[in-house]
Amino acid sequence: MAFESNNPSGDTVKIDIAKEDGGDSSGLRPKALMLSSLAGCSGLDVASLMKKMKLEVDEFTIETVANLTDEHPKYYDNVVIEYHFHGKNLDEKKLQRAVDLSIEKYCGVMEMFRRFAELKIDTIFHSK
Repeated sequence: MAFESNNPSGDTVKIDIAKEDGGDSSGLRPKALMLSSLAGCSGLDVASLMKKMKLEVDEFTIETVANLTDEHPKYYDNVVIEYHFHGKNLDEKKLQRAVDLSIEKYCGVMEMFRRFAELKIDTIFHSK
């Protein structure tokens, strides 16, 4: 039940399902991989913008929490995306601008998700 997917650069990712569903849990689940793509796409945007804006951040993470519909085909109908910034001298206004640019302008995966899910975006600042 496991598959490998590759891209033109030759990178691969293993995709599998849970043992109870007939796989051997040796790879990422397809729907979870979609959430990883969403966080990765936006995260790369924000990281690039933070670098251009010369913003100091000790740690930056994105958490995605999604609800699957009950009926088949199951899909994510609600997704919460939390941007977490940790640091001493966080420029909250500029960091929020970087997040806004990603979600409104740059992240194509975010735009795809908008076509089938309600998105809730939260930006959380953890000042040290």
